[in-house]
Amino acid sequence: MRKAPKDVDAYIAGAPKDARAQLVALRKVIKDTAPEAEERISYSMPYYHYHGRLVYFAAFKNHIGLYIPSPIIEEHEDELADYETSKGTVRFPIGKPLPVSLIKKVIKARIQKIENPGKRTKRPTS
Repeated sequence: MRKAPKDVDAYIAGAPKDARAQLVALRKVIKDTAPEAEERISYSMPYYHYHGRLVYFAAFKNHIGLYIPSPIIEEHEDELADYETSKGTVRFPIGKPLPVSLIKKVIKARIQKIENPGKRTKRPTS
């Protein structure tokens, strides 16, 4: 078992080499979109705290996972259709450009959900 990183810099330095540039870019997108969020390590991965759980990310062999508490993924499923998703995860392939505007959009939706609990961030289409 790998030792838990002490901070996000250590996490990125210990990530697979092919993923590092994307991790740096993802970190910047998160910090630019949620500048008030506190950067931490939780569950041995980068975590951003903004009045609660905002987002996490992690690098794997073939993808980078962005973990967003539900129901954000479900509420943006049409826009995320090009990516593998689950209830609280979006997987971005390593080596392909990150969809920066889409990442910003789901982070902003999560911020809105935190600040206005119980309110949907997107209306379902009929």
